[in-house]
Parts: sequence; structure tokens; C-alpha cells
Amino acid sequence: MTTASGLGVGGDLRRLSAGTLGWLGRHLDHFDPFATRRPASERGPGECGGAHRPAKAALELALLTHCWSRLDEGADPRRTEATARVRAIWRHPGFPRLLAADPRAAAQYRLACAALAPAGTDDAPCRAELARLTPADLSPVGRSAYQRLELRYYADKAGVAHTVEPYADLAERNVLVELPATALARAARRDRRDARGAAGRPEEPPVTVPEAYALTHSSFYLSDFARTGPGLPEGAVAAAAALVARLLDHCVRHDWWDLAAELVMTQVCLGLDAPGTPEGAAAVDCLARAQRPDGSVPGRSAATRAGAADPPADHFAKAYHTTLVTALMTLLLGAEGTA
Repeated sequence: MTTASGLGVGGDLRRLSAGTLGWLGRHLDHFDPFATRRPASERGPGECGGAHRPAKAALELALLTHCWSRLDEGADPRRTEATARVRAIWRHPGFPRLLAADPRAAAQYRLACAALAPAGTDDAPCRAELARLTPADLSPVGRSAYQRLELRYYADKAGVAHTVEPYADLAERNVLVELPATALARAARRDRRDARGAAGRPEEPPVTVPEAYALTHSSFYLSDFARTGPGLPEGAVAAAAALVARLLDHCVRHDWWDLAAELVMTQVCLGLDAPGTPEGAAAVDCLARAQRPDGSVPGRSAATRAGAADPPADHFAKAYHTTLVTALMTLLLGAEGTA
């Protein structure tokens, strides 16, 4: 299939992979809040502020290397270097302070820190952080089905005891099962409203923004990033795939890049041949057109992209998440570029 870039889906994926992984490798210092080689002008106040949340960025890099190491057992120097940087961050005595900087996210960050620690990392600091978790931090009480799923995923990986229900029960109550019917009902209501004379309103996505991200992340956690099937009830995969297709179509029309990459990953997690679907191929083409010559995807969307006049720290803050998600998408699709 030829895309607008003229490379075809396979060529676009290889270019996306080589470019995004290369950009990430060249910006490892920006992921590392303790890097001494970063100019002072590019560091946030006290090395902990800046234009992005440093703990979140480091954890996202750890997730990339965690998944990458399971997909590629070879000695890719890009993965080796990124993993070494994650290990250095995890060993730094200042990292626990960053994990606790935002009290609302501290429990989740501590679990993720232990869950995503690279092999060979001394786990004593992670264990010390886990000891700070309270019973309420690990309780399913008061959490939505999606929040319980997220808690179980990271607690299991971290080896922490909890009382969240089994994955099979979580799958039955998940947004991947419940949201398709909800989205169809909303669409029907919009159609009736438009028929009564409300046509011409701005186009709305099939689901809300929080629902869209709960949908994609649920597919990641239920399948362990495509390591297993999602374990959904019979018939639920087809309904979820249809909703993902509608969301991808919306993302492509509105240049919503990071969600487009996550939805392609969701297709993979649902067991689909993502590049072989019209909406998956269109999303890959959309991301390929958004990619800059330096390899980055410059923002979560066209509306929030980095500008040419942005200083390096601001460009990184706007670009790193979508660039990393796109890189992970290409890894799940087996499209690693050459170094």
C-alpha cells in the first residue's frame, strides 16, 4: 500500500522507527534529571522542575526499554544505551524524591519504579519506596475498573501483594467491553439532535479524552503490551476493534498524533494486523507526515506541537511523549530501523 509519503506502510514504519529511536537516543540527557552534561539553561529549578515532569519522563523511558528488551534479545546499541541510562537514574539517590514530588502520583510512580527497574539494577531503593505504600494505596476500594486494572498490572510486576480481583473479572468490566455500546448510543443521540436542526456543530470524538486513553491503556495492561491476548469476553474484540477504527479515523482527520500511535498499539494488543487495516495504515501515514527531519514527532497533536522558536527544553517537553509512544508502536509492529 502506497501512502502519501510515497514510501508505503512498511517504509513509513521503518523511517518512523529509525527516526524516533534515534531522536530518543540523542536526548537521553533530557530524560535524566541528574545529567551533568545538560546546560543549566535547559534544567528546571532545582533539577526537578522544568517544562516537563521528570519522574514521568524517566518512567516512560523505562517502559520503552522494558518492552524493547522483551521484543529484541539482540545487542542493539540504542537499547543498551537507553537501558543503561534508566539504570543510572534508578540508582541516583535523588530519584525517590522525584517519585514523591507529586503526592497524587507518588503511589503509582513507586509501583512503576519497582515494576520497570531494568534487570541488574539493585532493587533495594525500589523496595524502600514500596515500603512507603499504605494499605489505601493498594486497595481496590473506591477505584474504577480501569484504575483497579492499572493498580493490579504494576503491583503484580512489582511483586506487591494486593486484593484487586483477577484479570478475567477486570476484563469483563473494562472499558474495552463497555465503551463500544456507550459510544454507539452517544452517536445515535447526536444523530437525532442533528436531525432536529443542530447540524453544523464541531465534530465530536466518539468518546471523551479520558475514555480514549483508558481504552488504549487497558489494552496494554490486559495483554501486557501484546505479550498475551487481551482476555476479553467472546465478541468483545470485534466491538472494541470497531470503536478503535472510528477513533483512529477521528485522530487522523484532526492530527491527534499520540493517541493515533496508542490506538495502533491497541490494534496490535487486540490481535489485529494493524498496518493491514485501512485506519491503521492511515494512522502510520499521518505519523510519518508529522515526523520532523530530526526524527521527533513534535507534539501530542498539530495544535500543541513544538515550534521552530521553542528552546530545546520546551521542544523536548512537547515532543518526547509522542516520539516515545511512536517508537514503541514501531517496536510492537516489528519495524525497528537500522541504527
